[in-house]
Amino acid sequence: MKILLALTVSFTLLQAAAPTKLIKVDELAYPKTVALKKGKVVLVNFWATWCEPCRKEMPELSKMYNALKAKGLELITISADEPEDEKAAIAFLAKAGIGDPAYLKQAKNDDKFINGIDAKWSGALPALILYDKTGKKVKVWIGETDLKQLEAEIRKLL
Repeated sequence: MKILLALTVSFTLLQAAAPTKLIKVDELAYPKTVALKKGKVVLVNFWATWCEPCRKEMPELSKMYNALKAKGLELITISADEPEDEKAAIAFLAKAGIGDPAYLKQAKNDDKFINGIDAKWSGALPALILYDKTGKKVKVWIGETDLKQLEAEIRKLL
């Protein structure tokens, strides 16, 4: 009975943490969003529901985040889905165990948005950007990423 109660409480807490909407982020809001997390190591994940490698790595990123958040890791997920696919993105995030806040890229100028994040980034997905506790960009991964290498880089900064 106690196990069932604990599972019910855990499931309820997981449901409560699931995003209910995605916050729109553009080229002006992105640096402010990252800056709000100053003092923590920040991993930004650009992804989309139509991106197979993104869907594959998201549950693993969620596990890594949950294991390291108490040590100072923040995970920012930014969907590159179209606005009409927001519900599918929310459902996927909930299934992967990612909670609020979650974001949706709504760039006024896609090139400025992408170049403002990293001049070497073409906008390809998945993309991971790692920032240190001062807000300085440390490393960028484009495409499928070795998550053990990613975790090692994060641990160096924590």
